Amino acid sequence: MHLSDFDFDLPEGLIATRPARPRDAAKLLLAQGGGIRDLHVRDLVDVFQKGDRLVLNNTKVIPARLSGTRTRQSAQGEVTANVEVTLLEPRADGAWEALAKPLRKVKEGEVIRFSADLSAEVVEMTEGRLAVRFNLSGEDFDAALAEAGAMPLPPYIAALRKPDAQDKDDYQTVFARHSGAVAAPTASLHFTRELLEALHAKGVEFTEVTLHVGAGTFLPVKVDDVTTHKMHSEWGEITTQAAAEIAATKAAGGRVIPVGTTALRLIESAARETGAIAPFRGTTDIFIYPGFTFAVTDALMTNFHLPKSTLMMLVSALMGPERIREIYAHAVANNYRFFSYGDSSLLIP
Repeated sequence: MHLSDFDFDLPEGLIATRPARPRDAAKLLLAQGGGIRDLHVRDLVDVFQKGDRLVLNNTKVIPARLSGTRTRQSAQGEVTANVEVTLLEPRADGAWEALAKPLRKVKEGEVIRFSADLSAEVVEMTEGRLAVRFNLSGEDFDAALAEAGAMPLPPYIAALRKPDAQDKDDYQTVFARHSGAVAAPTASLHFTRELLEALHAKGVEFTEVTLHVGAGTFLPVKVDDVTTHKMHSEWGEITTQAAAEIAATKAAGGRVIPVGTTALRLIESAARETGAIAPFRGTTDIFIYPGFTFAVTDALMTNFHLPKSTLMMLVSALMGPERIREIYAHAVANNYRFFSYGDSSLLIP
């Protein structure tokens, strides 16, 4: 398999920079059997069946993009420089891995100030990134970060506009609970509380899992032979109760439908050793591409993905490369909106 096998032409005008309002007004492409239907997310009440189980990723996106300044003494006196820091993930020692722009503006040992309350010392510099230790922790840190930080919009949106206050609501799911992600599980952004209640009333069941989506989800594939690509790792958890709920649905003949590729990757990681769902807590770097055998997933709700991305490879593994090319050609021809704030699809093999 070559990287070019997962490429397609996408007009820039189809890249969504804002979500549909209300959330469930987004378009939904239903691919089932050999057919394609053009629906809206709110129509899921008619598509899902009693006994279906949706697997939701309840990770919460932190406002990980910080604008700050560092001050340094020079021969000309005190010199201040602006620095933009994007948090990547916390380390076991309490520091945070991060990116800085421009990285050359900071040195190890310097302090970057983001607000009157929040600052961080640069404790380590490595190739392309740094580690910082904040002056606050716990709830004090969360509050100061919420005040000073901006949502870390994906590069393809950030290139078209700056993040603003509206993104703090738009780029968060209505069931976000556990802070730690620096990117949203975007298929889940389409759900409103009203839609969830309507689905529940129909007999659709829900299981929550946690996968803290990392910035590595946006890293490009740089190898031509995609099987040699090394995936980034992300931390996730499936509780004993969550695993039991999913197992019960499988045993009863119901469909297990992850909402988003993050939920799919987590449940398939938990089933890797035995072929059946099991509790899971730790990191996963599972890479799903054509030829993968799905142990738990019966269908997938997901947005439309970047050309040549690992997520294009994942949906190609689920539906087949030719089928995905047909689905994406239909989406482009019918002006579906792409990527994180875009429309969605329900893929049923």
